[in-house]
Amino acid sequence: MIFAYRNLSLNPLVQPQLFFWPQRSSQPLEESLLLGNRRLRIFLVRNHRARRYILRLRRDGAARVTIPRGGSRIEAKRFAAKHAAWLEEQLLRQAKLRTPSSPWRIGTPVLLRGQPIPLEPSINGQTGKVRFGAEFVTIPRGAADLRPAIERHLWLLAARELPARVSELAALHQFHFQRVTVRNQRSRWGSCSKRGTISLNWRLIQAPPFVCDYIILHELAHLKEMNHSARFWREVARLCPDFQIAERWLKQHRVW
Repeated sequence: MIFAYRNLSLNPLVQPQLFFWPQRSSQPLEESLLLGNRRLRIFLVRNHRARRYILRLRRDGAARVTIPRGGSRIEAKRFAAKHAAWLEEQLLRQAKLRTPSSPWRIGTPVLLRGQPIPLEPSINGQTGKVRFGAEFVTIPRGAADLRPAIERHLWLLAARELPARVSELAALHQFHFQRVTVRNQRSRWGSCSKRGTISLNWRLIQAPPFVCDYIILHELAHLKEMNHSARFWREVARLCPDFQIAERWLKQHRVW
């Protein structure tokens, strides 16, 4: 996980929000940082092509700080300590991802457009189908866990609905984008490329419409500002004055 779009908690005061990762780096220098009652390993890596300090949590639970040209080891450690709360949050998230999730069965509530809807047997006792709300999903014979089939259906639903919503909001606010992709992103709700491609996480179909709109507007704002500068956040606030309410929902509701 790279300390970038902070996936669920955007903050205009936090500066190291990049999606840039340099290709060439020196041998890492190992340090440590005290987080609560545990000591976290930190690897400091110099990269002369980096433009600023970048903090990343590795899959093995250690942190990595990229030191830019002209940066120092002391400042790198200070940078990591400054974002200790973010590291603790990511460690908790990482631990949850490692914990096997319970299988989805009849009765399991599934979020759809912000509402928890229980999985139910199909109407008229049809075998091999499950219903939740107005949606019907075909389930493979003998499947003990309904989740894979339900998530495939949600992804297809998102692929139909999200691009159309991007077009509507872009037209409303006079933005011009190239295309929209709906992907299975594991640590971002969305992204915007310099070429104007908007990529959205299919799990947005599970969020309330106002939250989904916020993420889309956030990415559209990147068409004007490809960063998270103060000017970018002013543009976000102009497009979506209540964006902090959407942020709180995203932080409180983990759907993966």
